[in-house]
Amino acid sequence: MDPFWVLTIVCGLIVLLLMIGAPLRPLRWIGQGAIKLVIGALLLFFMNAFGTAINLHVPINLITASVSGFLGIPGLLALVAIQKIIL
Repeated sequence: MDPFWVLTIVCGLIVLLLMIGAPLRPLRWIGQGAIKLVIGALLLFFMNAFGTAINLHVPINLITASVSGFLGIPGLLALVAIQKIIL
């Protein structure tokens, strides 16, 4: 094959990958954020299910799910502390 055609094909593939790959990066962030929200809601659900024995209930909404999803167990413990101490 002629080197001109090989170089043209390689450059075309690079441009195609750059055009397709650029819009996918924000979608990846949105997907990871949605997964963390779901994990946070599941953490709150299980905490509420097992917390009924000690009269503990943290409502599941967008704010509490995002706090427990993005911060994990420390965020869940902070929500429990806020629920018990402040409210």
